[in-house]
Amino acid sequence: MFKLAHISDVHLGPLPDLSFRELASKRITGFVNWHRNRARHLFPGTLACLMDDIEKRDPDHLAITGDLVNLASSLEIEAVTEWLAEAGDPQNISVVPGNHDAYVPGAYENTTRAWYPYMRGDDSPPVWTKNRHSFPYMRVRGPVALIGCSTAVATPPFAASGYFGPRQARATVNLLRAAGEAGHFRVVMIHHPPIRGATSMHKRMIGIRRFAATISSGGAELVLHGHTHLNTVYWLKGQTAPVPVVGIASASQAPNGSKPAAAYNLFEITGEPGNWHLTRERYALNADATGVTLAETTRF
Repeated sequence: MFKLAHISDVHLGPLPDLSFRELASKRITGFVNWHRNRARHLFPGTLACLMDDIEKRDPDHLAITGDLVNLASSLEIEAVTEWLAEAGDPQNISVVPGNHDAYVPGAYENTTRAWYPYMRGDDSPPVWTKNRHSFPYMRVRGPVALIGCSTAVATPPFAASGYFGPRQARATVNLLRAAGEAGHFRVVMIHHPPIRGATSMHKRMIGIRRFAATISSGGAELVLHGHTHLNTVYWLKGQTAPVPVVGIASASQAPNGSKPAAAYNLFEITGEPGNWHLTRERYALNADATGVTLAETTRF
């Protein structure tokens, strides 16, 4: 049995003091939004409670599907780098970036460089290289192949869309086929939900049809995403059977907000090629934020 934990939308806080230069960009709108809205609902203590519970259940691997920062400032990137080091070894944690990790031009390069050990494929160079395509990447852990895709792009103010382009689609198909031929259970990690209508137009993923074709052509057993801060299950057409597409609430969301309280998925993967078995347990923060309890069990 292989146990895979999944969190997303860490939005590590609190927001640090930003320089005037850093605020003279799209960050000013995010800065105002944080203090008006997110600061009331996203708590660092909530994330710590979730991570403590994950550690107790001792998963084999942890998948994090983006939005680790809020405004992608240098101080935030450094704080997340330290948080990741405390969370675990890069061998046991796989990360893909979200739109907040590419909040302004240049941020995407800074975050992928800083967190490269957690985004490096098994066959990737040991050191991050500028202008090299880091995504998709593939990591094989036991019977599982984790394929990390990126939809993170800098967008104008009041937009949070993502992009999955032709180059990445072709490369992802190749990785999925190779992993399938090797007999691995294939898990695709992506930030934006690859489902039409899953979020509003200004937050959608551009390339949804392309991603669907990638899954049906390359094959997969599970797709994980974040972005919506919701606990959801959708389906995409696979090669032989429908593929579950699973979203999760923000890992820092306090209870009693407009979105579901912080949660994580714990998947148990058993079986063998052609006869895989997948069970999900979703654990969520209690209403009084004192602990985490089992909220739902699903067998796919």
